[in-house]
Amino acid sequence: MLDKPVFNSILQVAIVVKNCDATVRKFADEYGIGPWSIYEFNPGTVNNMILRGQPDGYAMRLALADIGSTQFEIIEPKDDKSIYAEFIKEHGEGLHHIALGTSEDYDHAMKFFKAKGLGILQGGTWHDFTYTYLTTQDDLKFIAEMYNPPPNFQWPKPDAVYPPDK
Repeated sequence: MLDKPVFNSILQVAIVVKNCDATVRKFADEYGIGPWSIYEFNPGTVNNMILRGQPDGYAMRLALADIGSTQFEIIEPKDDKSIYAEFIKEHGEGLHHIALGTSEDYDHAMKFFKAKGLGILQGGTWHDFTYTYLTTQDDLKFIAEMYNPPPNFQWPKPDAVYPPDK
């Protein structure tokens, strides 16, 4: 048994959808969730992209909004090879992953997962913010995401926002 838990917080809940903009409008207009910051992730905006443990590019449009201390993420795959596209093909739209905070730092957590034989499904580095999805589906019954933001990380200006500034 571990001395302390590997995870100590839920940082984000992510949903994969076919249309990011339509989903954001529904969340904001019908449920009051927002505002949303919308970003494009692709090989031109993200460095060190990894897919199934190998260097590879993929593209997505994502939207972020906070609900209390938890961030909601809506992701629309923009190609057919990301783990998001695979998920939609196999399961349809829905809950995709949960980002978890760790009791230790990112590097320590990654060593822990590697020692357990868990690999990287997908990842990359965006504005020095590293994100990694792990092969936790068999153990945890969901995909876990880990973050490694730089100290004092500030979110870049979004590509779009919803609702639009008035």
